[in-house]
Amino acid sequence: MKGIISYGAYIPYNRLQRKKIGEFFGKPTFGGEKAVVGYDEDSVSMGVEAALDCLQGVNTQNVDAIYFATTSAPYKEKGSVPTIATALNLNESVRGIEATSSLRSGTSAILAANEKEQTLIITSDCRTGAPTGQNEQWFGDGAASILVGSGADVIANIIDGGSVQGEILSHWRSQSDLFTQNWDERFGSSVFIKQVKNAIAPFLEKNDCTADSITKVIISGLGTRSHLEAARLLGFQSNQVQNPLFDMVGSTGTAHAPMMLVSALEDAKPGDRLLVAAFAEGVDFMLFEVTEAISELGKRKGVQGYLNVKNDQISYSDYLKWRNLIKTEAPRRPDTDRPSAPALYRNYHQNLGFTGSKCRNCGTPQFPKQRVCVQCQAKDEMDDYRFVGQSAKVTTFTLDYLAASPAPPMIVAVVDFEEGGRIICEVTDCNMKEIEIGMNVEMTFRRLYEAGGISNYFWKARPIRDKESD
Repeated sequence: MKGIISYGAYIPYNRLQRKKIGEFFGKPTFGGEKAVVGYDEDSVSMGVEAALDCLQGVNTQNVDAIYFATTSAPYKEKGSVPTIATALNLNESVRGIEATSSLRSGTSAILAANEKEQTLIITSDCRTGAPTGQNEQWFGDGAASILVGSGADVIANIIDGGSVQGEILSHWRSQSDLFTQNWDERFGSSVFIKQVKNAIAPFLEKNDCTADSITKVIISGLGTRSHLEAARLLGFQSNQVQNPLFDMVGSTGTAHAPMMLVSALEDAKPGDRLLVAAFAEGVDFMLFEVTEAISELGKRKGVQGYLNVKNDQISYSDYLKWRNLIKTEAPRRPDTDRPSAPALYRNYHQNLGFTGSKCRNCGTPQFPKQRVCVQCQAKDEMDDYRFVGQSAKVTTFTLDYLAASPAPPMIVAVVDFEEGGRIICEVTDCNMKEIEIGMNVEMTFRRLYEAGGISNYFWKARPIRDKESD
């Protein structure tokens, strides 16, 4: 039977308190905060981070297919799967599908996964709401990843699932729109409640389920109240409704239902039943039953691991700058050149996969790849060596106030890896008061810059904080 083998999630380090939006415009706002991508993050980098969390302890060469679901891809015309697959060290022969446009793309990808394959589903979104609008407050950034397959490793069987299509203009963004548009929320909520009720009630009956036999119901849809109303009409109690993460993360688009599912799995016990309903121009629905294998799954960061590791002091002006919603004075430097397509092609395996070389003669790792070993001077005695996932420490660092950075000063560090090897790189998700020699760091996939419409990705170091390792 098809089911979930593993899961992972990613929530950006930066959080914007909604009250700061209200203070800027002098108007009331909702409470809580929302997760915000840094200037060096996007849906691809977040998706890679969630997938790395999901693939802990998994042989990546066994992944047969990868589905990437997002409504905020970096390109309107260019795939993201090859970038993600290279960063994750997947087989070149992995089958890739990109699902977009609908907020149900993430759940639809889970439903579409083939039972006979190991399919990695990555859902990731960083949508931008227009300033002063409700979407600006509700949209949050985040990603979730789920590995689907069959066999003894399945931690949650997919008992049944399906879809009901239902056309509605509630949320939309045309090719020329900068921001998502909405019809009146009362209209959207009424249709949402009707479609969820009409889809889920017969689905539960078909599977001989009653509301009280479900441990958690995961409903992804409009607003903060309509999902509670839909759950109530279906007979669920408030303690059965999975936290939608609105107050801590926000509505994360295609990743919203999968992130709630990951959050539910983090607390699930064998025998628990989880019901998922994702609304957007219809409803996707799935029923899961947790197996004994969940107790054997290694610890992931997941949703809980990221929730309390945060910087909630970013200003609204920083958010606007990072989102390119306000014009600022250009750096007094020459414009950044567009990356060379041939140079990117030659170095994709090295730069995206963070793959260096390791000397066969003495075992010394080096990055970037070298022909001559720095230690024993052996020539052309190198094997590929991947640095992702290795523990590392800051050996020394500098604060660069002159570099053109959206968040000065730029922190540049010499990082030594525990298993050997050294790299000079940027440090992200860290402020100048935190950085110190000997700090434990890990590598994270980021967008270095965008120039000429081309996004250039590489790896940066970020601190490993105590709350993450608990």
